Amino acid sequence: MLSVARDNNRERKRLLGLLSLLFVALALPTAAVIWQAYSRLKWEAFHQFRNQAEELTQRIDNELAERIARAEAQRFADYSFINVGGDPAAGILQRSPLSAFPVEQQLPGLIGYFQVDADGVFTTPLLPAADTNPAAAGIGDEEYRARLALTREIRGILSDNRLVGERTVATIAAERMPEPEASLPESEKAMPAAEDKERDEDRGRSDVAGRQGAEATFSQQAFDQLSVAAPREEQPAYQETPADAERADADGRANVYGKVQDLQLDDALNRRSEVLEASAEVAARKQAGAAAQTVGASRSRRLEQAALPEGVPPLAGVASIDAADAGDLRITTFESEVDPFEFRLLDSGHFVLFRKVWREGERYIQGALIEQSAFLSEAIDAPFRATALSGMSDLAVGYRDDVIALVPGGSEESYSDASGMRGALLYRSRLSAPLEALEVIFSVSRLPSGPGAAVLGWTTLLLAVVFMGGFLAIYRLGMGQIRLARQQQDFVSAVSHELKTPLTSIRMYGEMLREGWADDTRRQQYYEYIHDESERLTRLIENVLRLSSITRNGPSFDLRPSTAGELMGQLRSKIASQVERAGFELSFSIDEGAKRAEVLIDEDCFVQILINLVDNAIKFSKKAGADRVDIGAVIDGRRQLRFSVRDYGPGVPRDQMKKIFRLFYRTESELTRETVGTGIGLAIVHQLATAMSGKVDVVNRDPGAEFRVSFPLRAVS
Repeated sequence: MLSVARDNNRERKRLLGLLSLLFVALALPTAAVIWQAYSRLKWEAFHQFRNQAEELTQRIDNELAERIARAEAQRFADYSFINVGGDPAAGILQRSPLSAFPVEQQLPGLIGYFQVDADGVFTTPLLPAADTNPAAAGIGDEEYRARLALTREIRGILSDNRLVGERTVATIAAERMPEPEASLPESEKAMPAAEDKERDEDRGRSDVAGRQGAEATFSQQAFDQLSVAAPREEQPAYQETPADAERADADGRANVYGKVQDLQLDDALNRRSEVLEASAEVAARKQAGAAAQTVGASRSRRLEQAALPEGVPPLAGVASIDAADAGDLRITTFESEVDPFEFRLLDSGHFVLFRKVWREGERYIQGALIEQSAFLSEAIDAPFRATALSGMSDLAVGYRDDVIALVPGGSEESYSDASGMRGALLYRSRLSAPLEALEVIFSVSRLPSGPGAAVLGWTTLLLAVVFMGGFLAIYRLGMGQIRLARQQQDFVSAVSHELKTPLTSIRMYGEMLREGWADDTRRQQYYEYIHDESERLTRLIENVLRLSSITRNGPSFDLRPSTAGELMGQLRSKIASQVERAGFELSFSIDEGAKRAEVLIDEDCFVQILINLVDNAIKFSKKAGADRVDIGAVIDGRRQLRFSVRDYGPGVPRDQMKKIFRLFYRTESELTRETVGTGIGLAIVHQLATAMSGKVDVVNRDPGAEFRVSFPLRAVS
């Protein structure tokens, strides 16, 4: 018994080991293929969004380049309140397009335009000349105050960044500019011409005094320092004072969020994408997109013709020109050399876009002041938010080595952070000149999985289920085959035993009869023993042949309508002597309604079913207190004819009620069993009953067990 258990355990472990090796051999390559497919999908999604980031950057760059190109197209004289419009030969004076108020937003976040002359004097096209009445220049009272406030704001920002002095000639003149005609006192309105001339002379002397008192240290060298490539912190233009340090601490540099290198971005996938894009096909596709940058790289100084009325300063007002004799007005054309725009970030966090202009040996600084947050929001943030990139990437804007803006991405269905994609550098690029100091940096926050990943996920799940289900199915099948092989071995052993025992008895009694060792009384008894053993052999051989027929070709039946009475009568004649010789009492019972009930059945198969059940009842109840077998027939509530065979033995254990109908199954071990049998009788009963549309079942009674075989009633036409 212990040896059999050890053998079964060893075979089970061997099967489990072989299946585990097979599972690993199949699972590892499959997992590698799935991982490669998953990585490929992840890479394709990354590359797709990288292309989108590249296209977005190019679109932003092109838009800004167009705007800056329009700003660079402004003439030198446009930074005056008035200029000569159209053809200079026509001598037609008009307001500068830059003098419009409110200021036209030619650039995102534009605050206003300014000019600084060779002496460091700050002016703006927002205001006419100091000696011009605003009303005469077509500027109302409210508009004048708004223009003056904006002028002071621009001047204050430039002054805070040490680009102009605190009080230049232009600002002093602006502060002393006369109020509009409507706001002047009546005494001033009626001032005689002589007094008016004296007042103008006083203002002229005051302007000269202001010019001589301007801070020379702030002329244009501050803008020269802005043009230096190195950060201003490394090459300070001036000695920083405690007040400057306090102001810097208060303002901060609104742009600084840290250094670009502190972002700690993984550049591996970005480098891989760049290698892919280095192919000829992609390079050809990108050639057209790089045209704008090529144009930007060729920016150089240009020459232009600037025309102003002779004797009129660049920022003269309309009144000054109106006072001149229109017939004597002569237009002088000046040739100016205009440098391309430069773009810099100030300590206050504002952007300044400026250029250098040379006219008659003097240099002018002309430019525009830009609000940083508004510029970045309109030029970069808004286009970024309008694309799918905002749902899967973070955007950082860098200026030189500093991060000046961070735009976090949104949330979408994505690869988990375990995929290693979070923080990967998606794309980075600098804008074209003059914005080359600005850099856009896209990094992955959550990479959307895409439709392919969903299919791959379901495929992976399906493969996992197939592998696990196949593993369990093969394991159970293998264990079933192991059990079947052992049961077949037990069956061979049992058949050998079952054949040997009756043959030995037949041979022994036959020899005794041949030798004449038995008297007449014993001779009849020996004949009966020989007959019983031969019947036993016949039943065994019939079961084996029936099993062979069912296993090989399937059973063949001769189905005929038979009544329960006929079947019970035929059964009585074939098993009565067998039961009586075994020392058991046999009883038959049949309901009146069941006697004439008909079923389609093969009578020989039916008899074999009942003989096997009776034989099983005798075999397992020999040691019971009551040697009795009851056979009955009734019509149950489901309108089926049910035959029952009951014994008064120990019954069937509940956990084995379904197993006893399996082929070769025995409730006892071959080494310890006390009953005879081959383990095929009940299996044949189940297979024959099922093949004839019947059903077999067992229930425990007190005492004993009752086997029931049911067949559907034949419909009467």
